[in-house]
Amino acid sequence: MTGLVVESLSQDQRQRVVEATRASIAQAAALFGCEFAEIPVMFELRGRAAGMYRVRGRQRVIRYNPYIFARYFNDNLENTVPHEVAHYVTDVLYGLRRVRPHGPEWRAVMRAFGAVPTATCHYDLDGLPVRRQQRFSYQCSCTTHSLSTVRHNRVQGGRAYYSCRRCRALLSYTGQAPESR
Repeated sequence: MTGLVVESLSQDQRQRVVEATRASIAQAAALFGCEFAEIPVMFELRGRAAGMYRVRGRQRVIRYNPYIFARYFNDNLENTVPHEVAHYVTDVLYGLRRVRPHGPEWRAVMRAFGAVPTATCHYDLDGLPVRRQQRFSYQCSCTTHSLSTVRHNRVQGGRAYYSCRRCRALLSYTGQAPESR
């Protein structure tokens, strides 16, 4: 860490992001001749992502990372807002289960917005609060693999089994202490 000051979005900036999100939704309604319900905009996302469109049950929400947004405000306003709204629009128009997250339908919506359809952005996150994923060591017949916490928990709970792409042997937990990434 270089000692950069960690700042979050100001109330004025949050309001501008909400307005930009609503304007993109209104633009989508005009472009696609479809009504899109207003959805909540939240500023509680943590980690390495600047934004996220999430559906839980019938609840749709757009979440933004206030720290990444604050550091790269104009870039996020121009790129992240249409990116997340495009996920929402794609969901309403096509349904989430019928399309890939950054597939042709999503890219078409991004182009309709006049935005570049890129799936990720690369920001310097030094000094920002980001989660570190723990990794767990697993072994097959030919090498050692590093599984994420989510995959490790699935294996431990008996809900999933993973195999090596090279030798096709099932992976087994080595019991070694997890590493951080």
